[in-house]
Amino acid sequence: MDMLQLSCIQITIALLLFTQAKSTTKEISALHPDDAVPSCVAGERSALLAFRAGLSDPGNLLSSWKGDDCCRWKGVYCSNRTSHVVKLDLQGSDDYRQALAGNISSSLLGLQHLRYLDLSDNGFDKIQIPEFMGSLHQLRYLDLSSSQFIGRIPPQLGNLSNLRYLNLESYSDTYSTDISWLSRLTSLEHLDMSQVNLSTIVHWLPVVNMLPTLKALRLVGCQLRSSPDSIQFSNLTSLETLNLSDNDFHRSSTPNWFWDLTSLKYLDISFNGFYGPFPDEIGNMTSIVELDLSKNNLVGMISSNLKNLCNLEGLVSLGNNINGSIAELFHRLPNCSQNKLKDLFLPESNLTGSLPTTLLEPLKNLSVLYLSDNKLTGHVPVWIGELTQLTDLGLDSNNLDGVIHEGHLSRLEMLEELRLSDNSIAITVSPTWVPPFSLVIIELRSCQLGPKFPMWLRWQKHASSLDISNTSINDMVPDWFWIAASSVGSLNIRNNQITGVLPSTMEFMRTREMDFSSNLLGGLIPKLPINLTDLDLSRNNLVGPLPLDFGAPGLATLLLYDNMISGAIPSSLCKLQSLRLLDISKNNLKGSISDCLVNESSTNMTDLSIVNLSLRDNNLSGDFPLLLQKCTQLIFLDLSNNQFSGTLPGWIGEKLSSLSFLRLRSNMFHGQIPVELTKLVDLQYLDLAYNNLSGSVPRSIVNCTGMTQRRDNDDLRDAFSAGVYSAGNYLVDYTENLTVLTKGQERLYTGEIIYMVNLDFSCNSLMGEIPEEISALVALKSLNLSWNKFNGKIPENIGALMQVESLDLSHNDLSGEIPSSLSTLTSLSRLNLSYNNLRGKIPTGNQLQTLEDPASIYIGNPGLCGSPLSWNCSHPEQVPTTRERKGDAMSDMVSFSLATGSGYVMGLWVVFCTFLFKRRWRAAWYSLCDNLYDHVYVQVAVTWASFRGRING
Repeated sequence: MDMLQLSCIQITIALLLFTQAKSTTKEISALHPDDAVPSCVAGERSALLAFRAGLSDPGNLLSSWKGDDCCRWKGVYCSNRTSHVVKLDLQGSDDYRQALAGNISSSLLGLQHLRYLDLSDNGFDKIQIPEFMGSLHQLRYLDLSSSQFIGRIPPQLGNLSNLRYLNLESYSDTYSTDISWLSRLTSLEHLDMSQVNLSTIVHWLPVVNMLPTLKALRLVGCQLRSSPDSIQFSNLTSLETLNLSDNDFHRSSTPNWFWDLTSLKYLDISFNGFYGPFPDEIGNMTSIVELDLSKNNLVGMISSNLKNLCNLEGLVSLGNNINGSIAELFHRLPNCSQNKLKDLFLPESNLTGSLPTTLLEPLKNLSVLYLSDNKLTGHVPVWIGELTQLTDLGLDSNNLDGVIHEGHLSRLEMLEELRLSDNSIAITVSPTWVPPFSLVIIELRSCQLGPKFPMWLRWQKHASSLDISNTSINDMVPDWFWIAASSVGSLNIRNNQITGVLPSTMEFMRTREMDFSSNLLGGLIPKLPINLTDLDLSRNNLVGPLPLDFGAPGLATLLLYDNMISGAIPSSLCKLQSLRLLDISKNNLKGSISDCLVNESSTNMTDLSIVNLSLRDNNLSGDFPLLLQKCTQLIFLDLSNNQFSGTLPGWIGEKLSSLSFLRLRSNMFHGQIPVELTKLVDLQYLDLAYNNLSGSVPRSIVNCTGMTQRRDNDDLRDAFSAGVYSAGNYLVDYTENLTVLTKGQERLYTGEIIYMVNLDFSCNSLMGEIPEEISALVALKSLNLSWNKFNGKIPENIGALMQVESLDLSHNDLSGEIPSSLSTLTSLSRLNLSYNNLRGKIPTGNQLQTLEDPASIYIGNPGLCGSPLSWNCSHPEQVPTTRERKGDAMSDMVSFSLATGSGYVMGLWVVFCTFLFKRRWRAAWYSLCDNLYDHVYVQVAVTWASFRGRING
């Protein structure tokens, strides 16, 4: 047989093998409607219809399942040779509202030739994976990932001995206590059980080691706790992808079994709590392409063995403590990779020093250079501009300085993400420069861009996130900016000196989050973008009324405080059903709050979602707003410093049952404190000061357990703050802040306000005795009952308020002795009992001896004695009674008045006689009096204005 005949025979054999392989492939290949194929098998069509009958299909994904030829139905694929259904691809979508749901019928067993089944990304909520699936013996491919199955993974899946691909990734409550069934899947090449709870399984690796053909293993977030040092006889010689991220190993990084897998190409062991030095064994994994070591506790410089990784394309080490020079690390990168290295992701790694001044060989083909949140110093080198393949540049949150100019940027045509925030970098380019790139992410916070608006941004019309906050821009916002930013999803320009007005076309923007706070923007608030969820326009110069139509039905956060907005609060506010946080304090709003129920039946209007509402420091008036009956989720309510009047309604305690903070100070409410108010069991901050309330304090105040015990503050923290994390930055970043009058002065509380427990009834007309029950509010940190008409004794067990730091009972009609238990208040730093009718010896000891200005604490109580007063209590008979003191005081006053009157008459007569004969003296005296009058008038006016400001505050 000559060589030509041999070649022909080889070609013939090759063609036969190719034809057979092609035939096998066609058995699970897609059939298009134009393909000439017989109708599907009737029994299989019936099985599919029975399967569909058990499903709900809100997205009409199965609308084509009609007619006799099921092989033409969407998602159904038949064999070209036999017409049997061999593939069922019913993958859902990210929107579960459009995905398949319901039950999975056992009629699928009628598809005995089925080799491929994909039900991923659907919504089979609260059902287990059916056990009968283990009887589909012909299956090669099974994907049930992200379909909201719950419960135990059925071990019957171990009967699918032909499986090559199995994906059970779950983000719902699925688990397995025994995975020995996996060992029977000896043909398996791809296994993904991510997020399945395997916490009770200790010896999981020996089971996996019985899968000799396995190429990819993903066990992300499985709560695994054990990772053996080694495998005695490893069958995992074909394993190329291993992802064990987000488990609970918490052990030394070496030794570990996976360092011996020299066939690995992709290794991810991030978020596992591995500790110790970076393993030298990394250098033995010469096949590695991508290596992710992020968020462990690895320390020290990555081993110089890194140079052996000639196939390395991606190195990720977020959040480890490399603790070394960035230049040294660059020199350890493999030169032998022939420019294969694409991704270098090393944020939060404690890298120091300056970037090298020349471009190193391993870096030339980088597409991702991410070095944010390190301690890098110096200038950004010009060789950055030579990385022509660069798509992501992240140098934010370092100590870089200097200038970035066109030479850094003009060749970066592929650049999509530019992150330079929180450095001292100035970006200086020509106003006419046209950038070659179209950025998706632009993060330039705290760089120097101003004083003029950066003109090059006008060409960035496809950005999804733009942050130019705190960039020293002192300019009017140009019209082109609103056009360029119209498609931006997250827009942040806060903390500049930007002037101008918001555009009338704002409603046509696609923005979801906007932060324009702390600028000089003026004009009216226009209709908002329809997709907007979070808006911060605080600390500007906005004027005029609120819009009659906000135009953003999904708005969740609206911050308008510290502007000059006027007019009334419109009823359109009630249409914002998703609104959770609303702060329009410190404006010029007036009138009563619109009652949204005027034109609608209260039964037809759904409750609002507001949890935090601040209307303080306006000119609002009228009764306590009825609208608040629909705000049943309120946790924080601040109506202080307005002109609200009327009585406090009892429904507060029923409709607003979630309230923790209630501030009504400096209004004109009158009447009694409703006893229903004490049904607010979560209430920890109640401020009714500076009103006209009368009557007594309800004894049921003890029901407010928020003042009696410490509590979990997570719910409060969520209610008192808001922030949208976008592209590595928080925008619409809000934390509730309050000026609290405590310890005799105004103090600003921000995030720590959630820990404040306060009761303030000061400056009202409350009367009667202070109820003993107040002493049960042991979590109180500030108690102020001053400037009322309380009488009787101070509660004997007042010393039970062990957490109280400020206690003010001054300016009342309290009598009797000061309780000795007061001396046990070890946290007390300010006490005021002045101007009452207290008597007897002042208690001593502990904290009472350390209080500042002790004499002022007790002034205005003539019956008190003992330190720090001058009246000595050592001999009780020497201590004058209150009546005696008053008598002595009256006698002294009469004598003083007679002496003063006589002196006044004599002095006045001498001056009169002198002025009668000296005209020049007379003129000088009148001039002095005029000047003295002017001076006194100014001082009184200023003092009175300051005093009113403190009271209103």
